[in-house]
Amino acid sequence: MKKNVSKAIVLVSGGMDSLVSACIAKQDNDEVILLHINYGQRTEWRELISFQEICKYLQPTDSKIISLNFFKDLIISSLTDRNMNIPTHEENKQNSVILPNTYVPFRNGIFLSIAAGIAESLLVNKIYIGAVEIDGSGYPDCRKTFFDTMQIAINNGTGNDFNIEIVTPLLSLSKADIVSLGAKINAPFELSWSCYKNNDLQCGTCDSCVLRTKAFLEAGVIDPILQKGVPNGK
Repeated sequence: MKKNVSKAIVLVSGGMDSLVSACIAKQDNDEVILLHINYGQRTEWRELISFQEICKYLQPTDSKIISLNFFKDLIISSLTDRNMNIPTHEENKQNSVILPNTYVPFRNGIFLSIAAGIAESLLVNKIYIGAVEIDGSGYPDCRKTFFDTMQIAINNGTGNDFNIEIVTPLLSLSKADIVSLGAKINAPFELSWSCYKNNDLQCGTCDSCVLRTKAFLEAGVIDPILQKGVPNGK
């Protein structure tokens, strides 16, 4: 009897969460397609480098890069608008605004929709996304309820003879748990990039940098990526 081939598309930004998610997908599936989406973010070229290096390391079945240039013209976020200031982690903690300006409206919904269209076309039955709810900044498109609803939408919006599953292997984990898991499965953290601001030396002060530093410290793992003000990434 011929074995059913398990195929997955993995959304890979180049950050540490998507890296660990991609490593899990590679272990759990016969064929893996890594998908990277550029949307005019400040660190676009550096994230692309990380994606390309992750592809070299994981050797996926295929890889795809998509550009969404309209994001920087139509979507309001400090990640895409260089006239907006990216707040430090401390500034966000002191700010009473529910969502920080680094939130990119419905980004995960748009990315999942693109991935679902590709998945149905190529008969790929899983979409992996490295979203994290528990340690994030309260982004609405990182909540379990969002992914449950998107799963229903994908089920209803694709052919009845083929099912596509959204897989969120890290959703309920803390950032420290993700680092521990990544270390256990030998995820190459040195290839990842987390900073919201910089393309050379990670700033060490934005939400993403601070959460990364805290995660590695709590996990007792040395971060191989240098950050400003964090000697040797420790």
